[in-house]
Amino acid sequence: MNKHLASVLTTVNAPYSMQLDDAMLAHCLVDLDLAKQHPGHVSTFLGEVSPLLQVEFAAVHHIPVPDLQAFAAAFSAWSGESYPLAA
Repeated sequence: MNKHLASVLTTVNAPYSMQLDDAMLAHCLVDLDLAKQHPGHVSTFLGEVSPLLQVEFAAVHHIPVPDLQAFAAAFSAWSGESYPLAA
């Protein structure tokens, strides 16, 4: 993973003692039940990382944009938060 995308992990992990690596974060973005076990990390990804970087991170991990958008909408419905990609 390049430095540009590594900044995603820095943002997502900053407030938490448990650190997710890029593979674990990617797994959270395709599995709502797993995401619910790491709600802060996922919420930070969807709410604080720019949508452009979210899409780039997803592409690196072979997550199609429509799947990421559907996940964002499902996570939004579960969490009650609003996220740009959940539109």
